[in-house]
Amino acid sequence: MKKLILSAALTGAATNRSHCPHIPYTPVELGEEAKRAVDAGASIVHIHAREDDGTPSWRTEVFEQIHEEVRKRCPDVIINYSTGAIGLTIEERLKHLPATKPDMAAFNMGSMNYAIYSRRAKQFYWNGVFENSFDTLMHVAKVMTENNICPEMECFDTGHIRNAEPLRDMGLLPDNACYSLVMGVMGGIPATPDNLIHQIKQVPEGAFWQSIVISRKQWQLSAIAAAMGGNFRVGLEDNFYLPTGEMAKSNGECVEAGATLARMIGREIATIAETREMLKIPLTH
Repeated sequence: MKKLILSAALTGAATNRSHCPHIPYTPVELGEEAKRAVDAGASIVHIHAREDDGTPSWRTEVFEQIHEEVRKRCPDVIINYSTGAIGLTIEERLKHLPATKPDMAAFNMGSMNYAIYSRRAKQFYWNGVFENSFDTLMHVAKVMTENNICPEMECFDTGHIRNAEPLRDMGLLPDNACYSLVMGVMGGIPATPDNLIHQIKQVPEGAFWQSIVISRKQWQLSAIAAAMGGNFRVGLEDNFYLPTGEMAKSNGECVEAGATLARMIGREIATIAETREMLKIPLTH
């Protein structure tokens, strides 16, 4: 089997230190967490920006500071920024891309309800509508192409995978655009083995794909992804807990557990240089 690419989602936007005290907020903290993830085997770091108090940030200068801190510690790592937000215009969600020109950027492939629901409390902690119309998707794809950014297409349901087809037909997506099969978000496809296998079968043959599983089910579904020749993402955005049930103290611990899992299934971990070659993302700085 080809080598497995490990991604690390360092911080996310929906959780804070009341949920997990080890979530990084500041550019320096994100730089340090990127280094821990890379040292453990991650080739890609997926990053949301935050203000120093942990609230989500879309200020370009914050992304620029994050970029500087990550590059200082990890000069070769593939940097992947989020463009996903509720309640912002698409221009606000994209303005950091031309300024920082990351290697990759993630965008969500369809509109959806997006929520965090507690069965115990029988209430939503928050919920909203995530707007990603075809007009929005086309605009995002054009901005990424203009700035030489590899698109990471986050697919929260089966229809989202299909939404890439017209963009590909119009020539708006490069051949190396990546599919992320996101599972376990309220409003999207549930995280089950059957659903993951179904999603994998929808991905065009030969395309890069990875699983992104929210919650502790991440480990069992990551094993399936690895066994089926795919890749997977770990990190404190998606799941705070190690396979032992213990809370991770860093993204490095999450990546280390992911690398151990992959090797148990017979998959070696791709280096950053190998990942860049596999995804056709040259080192340009």
